[in-house]
Amino acid sequence: MKNTEKSVSWVVYRMTMRGKTTSMGAVCEQNEWEALELTQPGFHTLVRAGITNEGEAERLARSLGVGAPLSKAAEATALAL
Repeated sequence: MKNTEKSVSWVVYRMTMRGKTTSMGAVCEQNEWEALELTQPGFHTLVRAGITNEGEAERLARSLGVGAPLSKAAEATALAL
């Protein structure tokens, strides 16, 4: 039996709204991120690419929170997840 499941890589990024980078994390597939970068290079801030598990990507995005930017220590912790 053939394995028809495709390998998907996930990306977490910080969204830019009204010209300012927010602490709100977003998740998309790697190919979607590449399309975003082609249309608006550097507009959003990449946090981590190459995540092989969607659940891990979602947890990282949620850890970024909403509101004030993360401290360097909190950001390092989020990136280590």
